[in-house]
Amino acid sequence: MRKLSILPNPILFFSTIKRPRGRVTSTNPNLIPKPSNVVLEEYKIEREGSERGFVKWVGSVLSDKALDLSNCREILSKLGPLEFDHVFVEIVGRVNPNTALRFFYYGGNDCGYRFGVRSYCGLIRLLVGSGLVAPARLVLIRLIDGKLPVLFEGGSGGRHVEIARVMSELNVGDGKEKGFDMFDMLVHVYCTQFKGGDCRLAFEVLRLLASKGVFPSLKTCNFLLSSLVKSGEFDKSCMAFEITCGGVVPDVYLYSTAINAYCKAGRVQDAVGLFLRMEKAGVSPNVVTYNNVIDGLCKSGNVDEAFWFKERMISNGVAPTIVTYGILISGLAKSERFDEAHHILAEMTGKGFTPNEIIYNSLVDGYCRTGKVDLALKVKDDMVLKGIVPNSSTLSSLINGFCKKNMPEEAKLRLQEMLSAGLPVNAGPFCEVIHSLCKNSKMNSAMNLVDEMLARNLRPNDTLLTVIIVQLCKESSHSLAAQLWFRLLGKGFMPNIMTSNALIHGFSVAGDMQGAASLLKEMVDRGLELNRSTYNVLILGFIKEHKVEDAFRLKDEMVKHGMGPDIVTYNLLMDGMCKAGKMDEAMKLWEECKRIGLVSNVYTYGIMIRGYCNAKQIDEAVHLFNDMFIQKQEPNYIIYNILIGAYCHHGNVAEALKLRDHMRSRGIPPTNATYSSLINGFCKAGSVEEAKNFLTEMRSEGLTPDVYCYTALIGGYCHLGQMNKVESTLQKMSERNVTPNKITYTIMIAGYSKMGDTEKVKKLLSEMVQCGTSPDSVTYNALIGGLCKGGRMDEAFSLTDLLAQEGSLVGEVTYTTLVHGMTLPLTVSSQE
Repeated sequence: MRKLSILPNPILFFSTIKRPRGRVTSTNPNLIPKPSNVVLEEYKIEREGSERGFVKWVGSVLSDKALDLSNCREILSKLGPLEFDHVFVEIVGRVNPNTALRFFYYGGNDCGYRFGVRSYCGLIRLLVGSGLVAPARLVLIRLIDGKLPVLFEGGSGGRHVEIARVMSELNVGDGKEKGFDMFDMLVHVYCTQFKGGDCRLAFEVLRLLASKGVFPSLKTCNFLLSSLVKSGEFDKSCMAFEITCGGVVPDVYLYSTAINAYCKAGRVQDAVGLFLRMEKAGVSPNVVTYNNVIDGLCKSGNVDEAFWFKERMISNGVAPTIVTYGILISGLAKSERFDEAHHILAEMTGKGFTPNEIIYNSLVDGYCRTGKVDLALKVKDDMVLKGIVPNSSTLSSLINGFCKKNMPEEAKLRLQEMLSAGLPVNAGPFCEVIHSLCKNSKMNSAMNLVDEMLARNLRPNDTLLTVIIVQLCKESSHSLAAQLWFRLLGKGFMPNIMTSNALIHGFSVAGDMQGAASLLKEMVDRGLELNRSTYNVLILGFIKEHKVEDAFRLKDEMVKHGMGPDIVTYNLLMDGMCKAGKMDEAMKLWEECKRIGLVSNVYTYGIMIRGYCNAKQIDEAVHLFNDMFIQKQEPNYIIYNILIGAYCHHGNVAEALKLRDHMRSRGIPPTNATYSSLINGFCKAGSVEEAKNFLTEMRSEGLTPDVYCYTALIGGYCHLGQMNKVESTLQKMSERNVTPNKITYTIMIAGYSKMGDTEKVKKLLSEMVQCGTSPDSVTYNALIGGLCKGGRMDEAFSLTDLLAQEGSLVGEVTYTTLVHGMTLPLTVSSQE
């Protein structure tokens, strides 16, 4: 049912106007006559050319089958747009529609005349009422998209609302059905004619029409609601339903669409309420209505209530369809109620329904999301046996499942299956598999798939691109990472700043500042806006290369570009100063940081504490450590380990132990680094057996002693000359699958050299080479130092000469060791 707004008969505009013959009214909008008394007096015409004369004249011209162009020009020269509006509205019911249409086209196209929006709406109404729907639709489309020379009256809401308003005002007198057809056309045009449709404007039109008491047909209201749902405008669809109910009695289709909209908007209980309201209104729900409610309940996790509605539909004589069963199986699978899902599957089959790929895919997806990929594969095999070919959705779910189970090769096989079968593949499955391969350091396979993606003109997402670049740089494949960056540019896939920063970071960490600078130039040339992270990554690179001045220049450049340095910037610069031993300059930077309002963090304290420890200013380090608690900054295990290591290095193992106990009391468990420092400290203090006890303590705390712990213990035994215990420790390392590193071998070589066991030294050197650990200058210096301490200077000099001849690095340390060794024989003799 429709509510109608009966407007009063239009007031004639020309009741007091007379106008001289031959006077031409301009169509310039700035010169259009205004309906004020002053303007009206200006356009007085003689009595025989009065208003009724214009009405008869225009009516006569537009009633003929043939259009008299000379009369047309005369009419347009004597009537302004607003004047013509009032004349046309009065005669529109008596004119020839085809003649009127030609008249409007002639006036607009050939004469540049701007008819008013009211005239065009009157024309559309005339054409619709005469059955000329196609021309009416075309006029309406051109009126909406602004391709007609038209004079709008103005007001709030824009031309779209004005068109609807004028159409509603024309809905008076006889032929009201013409108006309803016109409203239907208006809504349909907005929803379908323009690119992507503009359902939101159609909704605004509905709202305005309803405010005027008029409504489109029930069919059109249903179409509008459906269009809003398809466009994702769920809330507007719900509102449109409530507005429609103000003038239209909903049928089962409108209720079903509204229930679907409520469910998709997440208002499932409102949908249930509307369902009950529908039944109360005497409208019987159909299978679509039930399916919409059941689907909404399943997707919101209310599966039990969904089953209640299934039983209700059966009791009301509505038979579930394959869609109903598919919805229930999907809901059960998402709720991980797989036994019940298979029970419903069996029930469905028993009622003669054959499961389709949608139903099988919901089971496959459910199993994959819960990590039960083996069961998902069984479902896939079952669907193949039933003659249903797995589609992209099936294989995408399996890919997701295998990636979650960290089985990249299996995921890759499913992707290749998709590609071989010629199934449509979007970027999603590619990205999942590539990410999983990267996570498992299978970069060759990952890059092959990246090549395939780019060949298909698919772009990896930004997160994945960053992961790939980071992993390639970790594997020292910086050139491959750079090639990928430039290939993306070539495809028109501009990497974002995060990905680009990751590549600059890779170059910087590798010490290739030239490569980093080249990439930076490309970024700037391509218009990519640099951020703080870009500068901080470059500063990090310069600090690593000990180019502190370049780092500070970058800080100044940040300021010039209006990008103030952040705490990360200052942390990096302070770290550079600390590593250079310039603690005063580092402290000045910290004070500057505080002055500009930056809040220090745990990393700031860690940098300064490490710096003071390396500078042998432990008291200053401890002062900062204590200050952290005052500033509500909780030290982490790294800061504790720095201080413990410093105490142990300086022989203060008692304080080191106190700190170890303190970190435990703060809920911070000691790490391998904690214990390796303690073992090293106790060994240096000569308490090697106490140091050994730390290995047992570590295991009791769930830690596995690593090569550094064992190496520290071996160093202690070597220092005491207890080489039998060195062998015993080495044996325990082997039993626990801990492989000696270069430092371990170097310490043992120095120890055996000092003891004069040349054969053992040779054996250790041979073992190093076999294990792929080549001796370096540190190893040889340790060997030469051991020979010197053992009083075998001739062997030390001979080894030095041999190394020099083979091109090995013989430096100042080596010669200093030899010179120092020249004094040792006397000392050894006196001790003997």
